[in-house]
Amino acid sequence: MISLSSSTSYYYHQYNNNNNKNININPDNNKKYYFFNYFNGSFIKGSGSSSSTQLRATTIINQQHSNQKFSDLGSNYFQLIEKGSRYFQLIRRKMTLLTTENHLRRVASLPTLNSGAGKIAKLNAVILGEALASEENDLVFPSDDFSAIANVPSSAKYLEMYKRSVEDPSGFWSDIASEFYWKKKWGDNACSENLDVRKGAVSIEWFKGGITNICYNCLDRNIELGNGDKTALYWEGNDLGVDDKLTYSQLLEKVCQLANYLKDVGVKKGDAVVIYLPMLMELPIAMLACARIGAIHSVVFAGFSAESLSQRIVDCKPKVVLTCNAVKRGAKVIGLKDIVDAALVDSAKNGVSVDVCLTYGNQSALKREDTKWKEGRDIWWQDVVPKYRSTCDVEWVDAEDPLFLLYTSGSTGKPKGVVHTTGGYMVYTATTFKYAFDYKPTDVYWCTADCGWITGHSYVTYGPLLNGASCIVFEGAPTYPDAGRCWDIVDKYNVSIFYTAPTLVRSLMREGSEHVTRYSRKSLRVLGSVGEPINPSAWRWFFNVVGDSRCPISDTWWQTETGGFMITPLPGAWPQKPGSATYPFFGVQPVIVDEKGNEIDGECSGYLCIKHSWPSAFRTLYGDHERYETTYFKPFPGYYFTGDGCRRDKDGYYWLTGRVDDVINVSGHRIGTAEVESALVSHPQCAEAAVVGVEHEVKGQGIYAFVTLVEGVPYSEELRKSLILTVRKQIGAFAAPDKIHWAPGLPKTRSGKIMRRILRKIASRQLDELGDTSTLAEPSVVDQLIALADQ
Repeated sequence: MISLSSSTSYYYHQYNNNNNKNININPDNNKKYYFFNYFNGSFIKGSGSSSSTQLRATTIINQQHSNQKFSDLGSNYFQLIEKGSRYFQLIRRKMTLLTTENHLRRVASLPTLNSGAGKIAKLNAVILGEALASEENDLVFPSDDFSAIANVPSSAKYLEMYKRSVEDPSGFWSDIASEFYWKKKWGDNACSENLDVRKGAVSIEWFKGGITNICYNCLDRNIELGNGDKTALYWEGNDLGVDDKLTYSQLLEKVCQLANYLKDVGVKKGDAVVIYLPMLMELPIAMLACARIGAIHSVVFAGFSAESLSQRIVDCKPKVVLTCNAVKRGAKVIGLKDIVDAALVDSAKNGVSVDVCLTYGNQSALKREDTKWKEGRDIWWQDVVPKYRSTCDVEWVDAEDPLFLLYTSGSTGKPKGVVHTTGGYMVYTATTFKYAFDYKPTDVYWCTADCGWITGHSYVTYGPLLNGASCIVFEGAPTYPDAGRCWDIVDKYNVSIFYTAPTLVRSLMREGSEHVTRYSRKSLRVLGSVGEPINPSAWRWFFNVVGDSRCPISDTWWQTETGGFMITPLPGAWPQKPGSATYPFFGVQPVIVDEKGNEIDGECSGYLCIKHSWPSAFRTLYGDHERYETTYFKPFPGYYFTGDGCRRDKDGYYWLTGRVDDVINVSGHRIGTAEVESALVSHPQCAEAAVVGVEHEVKGQGIYAFVTLVEGVPYSEELRKSLILTVRKQIGAFAAPDKIHWAPGLPKTRSGKIMRRILRKIASRQLDELGDTSTLAEPSVVDQLIALADQ
């Protein structure tokens, strides 16, 4: 990869003759100059560093364009439209490697001399514009070797595919959907939608009338393609040396056995099944078994409290609950069956009784004889499931039949049951996985997310298996028995694609790079980030230390509701800006609107909305379509409202600034908490930060920052002032924190999510209103934060 820093000024030059020229540009005063040229069969070659740059270019100018004026190119921007030649694309990419900041894709197109493949324009060499130094202008470029074999090898190829996806969405997605098995194809138009509540009920349909089955496409289809003996799942247990694996054929057999059992106990198409399992292979097996028979699975993260689990059981009324007696996570043993027992007692009081609780006996965590048992309801998985046939007929379903329910956290109010359907979700998750991770059949993929969250649904189970990938399911904690566990797993299985959360990245940063560098990691080629905006300093550490400055990072933005990636880099296609999610995925049309719902063009900040649907869009909230419309479509009629703030820079790159409810209004200034957190974490002695708003008698709201320091760094008043100064410098005085609260750790769920609700209560000193803390990975952190509140 080639990284160019931001202290760059541009000057334009035109050469209006046919002579070859050698051009040396030597920088001064910390400015760096880049010269680029586009011509037949050649391109600029250059070298540079953060302090100096020397570029040499051989310039060949075509006489036809010799009189073209700088102004004809359209202000300060320069764009070339490709005409379909692979060779042309290669040269464009070479130019892109040396083109930085905001002069990549804008305004004017320059014509080709001749039509047809292999004919390109011989263009004047131009250096355009001037860019001010700023963090958003830092670019990291893919290497030549990576881009040469990438699924989307250039920005031009992306633009070509994206253009078709928004101009002809039905044709674009129909072509991709045809790569999967359909018992019956859909009609002439793949998509039907209404996102405008003023025109009637909101509705989204993709591939309506098409008949398929996602389990068949994950397993049977791949076996038919010759992948039966390929490893589908590698399982890595909590303890070192405890592991297992399943081929696609073996996985299908286990899925069929469970599917046959579920049918035998009365589960049929359209019935709900609640799955409360840890990261054992039985979790994706259970999801696939439900899908095979047309049942609707509702996976509940095995860390939610009995009360939260009961709420979900009462809402979806399952025929069966699938669970495990206990799980080891790190040095802890967590009794899951006890939680399920309490939840079932509570749900029965609320009118929903469950007759079957199928329990997997996890002997490494808890012996059978030590597990509480209710005869007649509780059944040991290992006693019954292996006795069933290892083949099971497929229940063919309509593309719009529900596949699963996934509930949002429900930190306040009733949890929302997001409904995803079969066909569109299948096509979209498979496609996003393929392109966003540049997936190749030889890759070994690891996503650290739990299947209790949407990331685990889309990018642990369905997306990888639909592509015939080999993926890892990890039971344990990423820092157990030490902070090198992730990289031990990477080396053990030769992981080539590693997808994780910024929270884990920052946590590992804090532990020190030596835990990373003592492992090879030579198999890695693509990294990924999910769950929240990744701050630039964490991005660079991830890129430079974990990826050895050679692995592009797919910094993905999406939601439980979207089903799959919405804004994401495509490795090999675009230069990346640390902290930016880059550009929209195929078919996604993001817009930024103001408070009145007016679309804002160009460089701007505002509310992120999506215009038009995409295949994996959620269809409703279970049993509450009115809430679905009110929450997501009434705020800005005609759009899907994401609830996120967003900034689009002068290059069109998208920067997610956090949830709208994580925007603090300080003296009339709207400040995204993610921006302040990013500034704090850029301080060399700050490992992690979380920012919330608190009531302020003068400003309306003040900025309250919880700060975790790098290991070994002591708290001090000098450091507090230094952190505040860092924010003032990076954002402005208006964004300076009013309070720095020293934090030994932050309250997080086991999936790595920071529970900001708790932080707001602590900041406001509402200590008797902390609410449910049962999902915290380390509940003791709350007491530590309270104890340090006045320091």
